[in-house]
Amino acid sequence: VLSCLIWKSLNSHMPTVFFFRSSAQLPGIFCHIGCISLTLDQTLDIFKAFLKSLLIMQSLCPQCCLDPPEEESISITGEVCLAPAEQYWTTESEKGVKLRMAESGPGSEPPLTIYQMFQGTVDKFGDLPALRWKKDGNWTTLTYREYQQQCRIAAKGFLKLGLERFHGVGILGFNSPEWFIADIACIMAGGLATGIYTTNSPEACQYVAHSSKANVVVVENNKQLVKILQVKDQLPYLKAIVQYKGELEKKLPNVYTWAEFMKLGEGVSDAQLDEVVNSQKANECCSLIYTSGTTGNPKGVMLSHDNITWIANAASLAVNVKVAEESVVSYLPLSHVAAQVNDMWISLKFACTTYFAQPDALKGSLAQTLREVRPTSFLGVPRVWEKMQEAMKAIGMFHKPSFFYLHDPSVPWGFMLANNLVFKRVRAALGLDRCRNCFTGAAPITKDTLEYFMSLNIQLYELYGMSESTGPHSISCANNYQIMSCGKVIPGCRTKLDKPDADGNGEVCFWGRHVFMGYLDMPEKTEEALDSEGWLHSGDLGKHDKNGFLYITGRIKELIITGGGENIPPVPIEDALKEEVPIISNAMLVGDKKKFLSMLLTLKCQADENGEPTDELSLLVVEYCRQHGVIASKVSEIVNNKEPAIYKAIQEGVDKVNAKAISNAQRVQKWTLLSRDFSISGGELGPTMKLKRPVVTKMYKEEIDKFYGA
Repeated sequence: VLSCLIWKSLNSHMPTVFFFRSSAQLPGIFCHIGCISLTLDQTLDIFKAFLKSLLIMQSLCPQCCLDPPEEESISITGEVCLAPAEQYWTTESEKGVKLRMAESGPGSEPPLTIYQMFQGTVDKFGDLPALRWKKDGNWTTLTYREYQQQCRIAAKGFLKLGLERFHGVGILGFNSPEWFIADIACIMAGGLATGIYTTNSPEACQYVAHSSKANVVVVENNKQLVKILQVKDQLPYLKAIVQYKGELEKKLPNVYTWAEFMKLGEGVSDAQLDEVVNSQKANECCSLIYTSGTTGNPKGVMLSHDNITWIANAASLAVNVKVAEESVVSYLPLSHVAAQVNDMWISLKFACTTYFAQPDALKGSLAQTLREVRPTSFLGVPRVWEKMQEAMKAIGMFHKPSFFYLHDPSVPWGFMLANNLVFKRVRAALGLDRCRNCFTGAAPITKDTLEYFMSLNIQLYELYGMSESTGPHSISCANNYQIMSCGKVIPGCRTKLDKPDADGNGEVCFWGRHVFMGYLDMPEKTEEALDSEGWLHSGDLGKHDKNGFLYITGRIKELIITGGGENIPPVPIEDALKEEVPIISNAMLVGDKKKFLSMLLTLKCQADENGEPTDELSLLVVEYCRQHGVIASKVSEIVNNKEPAIYKAIQEGVDKVNAKAISNAQRVQKWTLLSRDFSISGGELGPTMKLKRPVVTKMYKEEIDKFYGA
């Protein structure tokens, strides 16, 4: 009765029909019940009455009745797996929080810990491939059962090293099976999994490791090891360092290779580990995501087990992820919430296969990996899609007519559909011929890029969210799509627009079980982000259309307030210019508290083997120059000579953008071409290639001052 009535019926969104037949021992007591429809309250009332009946029946005929459990031991809400909590937020890593549970629907799903979610997948799909990576040129595979075993071995290693409850394990390296295993093993052992960006300086690594009270730091190679060794004296909680690629160049105390680390926990019993695992609560912190720190020190975003397990389920259902059938490529920084949720947690929940790209993925090898893997789902930041677009356009210039017309807006859509064979060739060349869901997120994407891929019959679905919402909050998908929209809110979540203006633009606020616990040890910052009712204030401006689609119109902190007091969101103007002048790589609008707007511009160029921008113009720009009667192959040739034809073309693009401005204050009056494109290593771009405006403003202060005669 307990199993059937409670766990099968109440823990389900499907109606359950029960049929009973008369008992041979007790004729007449049970009779056939047809199809009945009951509310939850009615079901509970009947259940309680039925328990009382069982007690009476047991006294009459004990041999045909089950022993009923005591009523107070029955838990339907799942509260037994939650830590005591009085409010929705905390800044202390060891405290739990209230969950934003809904009464019904996706928001009412029972809370789970990471291990419970993992175990559920292993029980059903233990022999399916979980992780695949290249070793000596061949793909190597871990099944889900092997994956869990490796995580348990690593968790024992962390316990042996003295990992304390709610202390961090920093992970500093490129995506790999060891990254995943270290993350999950840390959580199993009761720690806080903490990703550290590989582009961080030693000082930035020290900040994150110290803030998270890291007992262990796991590094990829000697390059990353050196960073930690430089600052280890400033890490009072640090007990050990583990290097997961290659041999140690020098044997040092408390520094281990991955192989050595995986043997450390051999003396730790399964019972010891299980005791730690079973003590974990779904509303406790298990992971820290550090913000990129564009406007100050990075903030440690505290995520609970429930934050992660709930969003992994809810977001996947929203886009119709197919259980045990999906494959993804992991290449974006796992320190970022988008990559972590997409590559690690959704894959774990739905038994997807994760393929690891090469460390130089963003420097050129990603294309080959995509062609080999042919993923069914792919997440790219806008810059990745833009690079693909540039490459395809460059190919089109030298392969007419079979490719060139694909990005020609004059070609009718019906004619394009008739050339389906060409579409298939293009998608196969990109490695996206099996891809059902192509996502873009982490930064705004231009309409030009969206339309370009639509012309190839590749729909890019926008994701909108933030670290503080455990990744996605609003998702665009096949059934909910409007170009330039972020789609609709994930079922089980809520959105409200705070203080909307006359046009309906207000601050986008989130509610749901994906909303973070708080910023680690930062009560003031937490109070800024979460209001008294528990709503998360995103800092983004947005509006809804009549059909409920969300459009992000700007960011409050990025708004340029001119000397005349007009608020101007920079992104639409920047995107408009890049669309008018396709040789522009990056554009940044400036003019806060100034009399007029100006813009910093860079040209598209080729990257070197390390992904650094070079002085060599991209093929697209070279061809553009040729069409304008200019023979040039280097950025410096254009900038140093202020090449008249190219500068004139850029000014014409600026004029076209200005002609569409809704006010004089939104017109760009001055601009300059910089001699070097923006990059991650240069500091202008964040790890997901998002523009770091305060950094750029400081770096190019001299150029900006020239605009205004300072």
